[in-house]
Amino acid sequence: MSVTHTVLFQIKADADADDVKAACDGFIALKDSCLHPTSNTPYIKTIKGGKDNSPEGLQNGITHGFVVEFSSAEDRDYYVSTDPSHQAFVKSIGALVEKVIVVDFVDGLY
Repeated sequence: MSVTHTVLFQIKADADADDVKAACDGFIALKDSCLHPTSNTPYIKTIKGGKDNSPEGLQNGITHGFVVEFSSAEDRDYYVSTDPSHQAFVKSIGALVEKVIVVDFVDGLY
């Protein structure tokens, strides 16, 4: 059963625009740089995301959102806790991020 991993960022107001773009590009690039520990091949099914543009005004400070899809909870768990590319990415954006919200779900599981 696939797992959808939703990540929402509040980027610091004084963050450099080029640094923010590089961080967003780096997040999207995880699709190819995160490799499965046994097959050594990419294991993320899809990644999409970008800067908020909602007209609703309900962002509560959130500026960027990303959605990552995994084939299994095991793949998601490896990504979150162990994957070296993901760990390096998380470390690289620390100075840019004010707040992070993560929500994961499995379709149809209420």
